[in-house]
Amino acid sequence: MTGGTLYLIPAAIGDPKGGDQAALVNATIPAATLSVLQGLVTFAVEDAKSARAFLKAAGIRLPVQEVSITEIGHAPGSQDLKPLIETLCIGRDVGLLSESGCPAVADPGALLVRMAHEASINVVPLVGPSSLLLALMASGLEGQRFAFAGYIPVKDPHRARTIRDLEVRSRVAHETEIVIETPFRNQALFEALVTTLHPATRLALAVDLTLPSESNRMKTVAAWRREPAPMLAKR
Repeated sequence: MTGGTLYLIPAAIGDPKGGDQAALVNATIPAATLSVLQGLVTFAVEDAKSARAFLKAAGIRLPVQEVSITEIGHAPGSQDLKPLIETLCIGRDVGLLSESGCPAVADPGALLVRMAHEASINVVPLVGPSSLLLALMASGLEGQRFAFAGYIPVKDPHRARTIRDLEVRSRVAHETEIVIETPFRNQALFEALVTTLHPATRLALAVDLTLPSESNRMKTVAAWRREPAPMLAKR
């Protein structure tokens, strides 16, 4: 390995809604991860504004305005990553920071990590919260075999077809299927799942993980249908 190190830094999950973000960061990000983060001066981030707020809450040593921040996009080719690789190659460390949870997992960053490997740069993932694993842990569903399907189609008939395909895959492979959605589409996704899935299928719902309003519930689809739908609209 040559040059600096690319650190993959998990961010706190969610927004404390008027609460103390620094307290949330200290409660959910290990001290060893914060120690590495606090010593960095160069970051690749999903969103600069939220990254600055997180870095400030995490107690970064430099004034936030003196930190070098480069936004990277989801789409391949949306950002020239060569300057970041060049920074690593001359021996400077870089932190890859997600907007929420773990970078490069349902978030941008995989291409930067790949380019670092190709340049023989040391890549170090740091410990922190992952909404996918936390939801799986709390679900009571199969934890030995599981698959992450990411965001499923928003509109029918593609959405309903995808839900049915995932249900079949779950039964045939005896595995848990994990999907996520943006806050303002959570309600529509939940209603589509409850409408489309077989009544005997188990459906787990994880909301506001690591926040005071956290909720983890698992029921059969038939049981979900018998009660009022939870309010999942963006708050």
